[in-house]
Amino acid sequence: MSGGGPALPGRSGAAALPSERNREALAVSSPIQPIIKDVGEIYSRLLDHRPVIQGEIRYFVKEFEDKRGLRELRVLENLKNTIFEANEHVLPKCEQAMHGALTETLKRLQAANNMIQRVQEKEHEARKLQEDKLLAREEKRVGHWEEFMKEQQNKQAEVDQEHRKAMEHLKEQYSEMEKELAKYVSF
Repeated sequence: MSGGGPALPGRSGAAALPSERNREALAVSSPIQPIIKDVGEIYSRLLDHRPVIQGEIRYFVKEFEDKRGLRELRVLENLKNTIFEANEHVLPKCEQAMHGALTETLKRLQAANNMIQRVQEKEHEARKLQEDKLLAREEKRVGHWEEFMKEQQNKQAEVDQEHRKAMEHLKEQYSEMEKELAKYVSF
């Protein structure tokens, strides 16, 4: 029983049954046709609620869509106002605040960078001074070492010289002793 308008009794979307066809044939040819028509209208009004329900459904959908459309329209209008306010008031304030803060931050960063450069220069100078001192100490130590080695070589040469002299003296003494001993042995 689905359809847009009032249905006649015995009429449906499906094929009519053979008994219904007989009734329709009798109803069409009989003098009680106006009565059947009136009964069908009474049936439609009292028992067939599809047209009323469909009208209610259409009304509900229309109201829902109208309210929804108005609600969405209000939401869109609020969004438009918020965006306009943000573009006109908030964005310039943010830009000014950012510009001021960034300028201040840039100045601080430059000052910090200059301080770091000075510290690095001082550290570099201190390292260079320390390296120069180390090189001077190393050169001094090498000089002392060379002087020490020369002194040791000189002392060694002196000791060697004294040793040679002592050896020569001992050789001479032993050779004289041998000569004297040879004199006494020949007797």
